[in-house]
Amino acid sequence: MKLIESARTWMRSRRTVNELSNLSNDALADIGLTRFDIPTVARRLAR
Repeated sequence: MKLIESARTWMRSRRTVNELSNLSNDALADIGLTRFDIPTVARRLAR
């Protein structure tokens, strides 16, 4: 079951990365992020 949970967490993280990556730099700045922050934020939100 741990494997399934890990896969779901990874999928949530990837979905978040994809969504945030589609935002413009200005939109990211409006929410206080840079492109460098995206993977870290996605991992935190996927937990």
